[in-house]
Amino acid sequence: MGWFEAIVLGVVQGLTEFLPISSSAHVSIVGQLLFEGRDPGAAFTAVTQLGTETAVLVYFRRDIARIITQWFGSLRGTVDRSDPDARMGWLVILGSVPIVVLGLLFQDAIDTSLRNLWITVAMLAGVAIFLAVADRMASDNTRDLTRLTWRDGVLFGLFQAAALIPGVSRSGATISGGLFLGYTREAATRYAFLLAIPAVFGSGIYKLKDIGADESAAWGPTIVATILAFFIGYAVIAWLLRYISTHNFRIFVLYRLILAAVVAVLILTGVLQA
Repeated sequence: MGWFEAIVLGVVQGLTEFLPISSSAHVSIVGQLLFEGRDPGAAFTAVTQLGTETAVLVYFRRDIARIITQWFGSLRGTVDRSDPDARMGWLVILGSVPIVVLGLLFQDAIDTSLRNLWITVAMLAGVAIFLAVADRMASDNTRDLTRLTWRDGVLFGLFQAAALIPGVSRSGATISGGLFLGYTREAATRYAFLLAIPAVFGSGIYKLKDIGADESAAWGPTIVATILAFFIGYAVIAWLLRYISTHNFRIFVLYRLILAAVVAVLILTGVLQA
């Protein structure tokens, strides 16, 4: 992988990670177009996500610091476990279990067969419909994160785990699930960001060992892509939280359906290799 390709993919990662349109699908598709049919690989995708997830840590630093402080207080017994921030800490841990377990169980498939672009096309279109239905229901939703239950924490985690399949979208699956559970767009989106922290950092750190082992993902270009993903991702977080306060997700549904159709055409015409 050259420097130019890394810069482009870093920008793509930063722009798409937090939008419900699947960053892994975009990195795979754009990567194939740049590399003449070669996927950038799961390791490169996972490591560049460290950049965007670091943006979450910086953007929500006050919330995260408060949650961690109260969570540790609940362990020491100085804070009641019913404290909202302490509960949030436990719920993020609980909600992270499904993606960790399923990620380890299906690691080989995630790195190989599930990166088939026909699966990506199906997921882009399927989750678009899922998100559209959930979004239509959201106008009547009133639940905020203070009403997040242990059962819902696990269900959020299961929705997030679906994002192990490229094309699903971590934020798209988690937000859609939250909307179906009755949470507001803002609440579902905020929790999706917090819930992704352990999973993304765990996956990215685990995949660090594979960087440099393949000529398509050398250390230098990967670091550049990760840094770019951080700065762009930070801007996207700020924009998205403002956007959903007054808008629905219809534009993302339409985009996913159009992208699915375009990718299908590119595969059928031989421009992309499934």
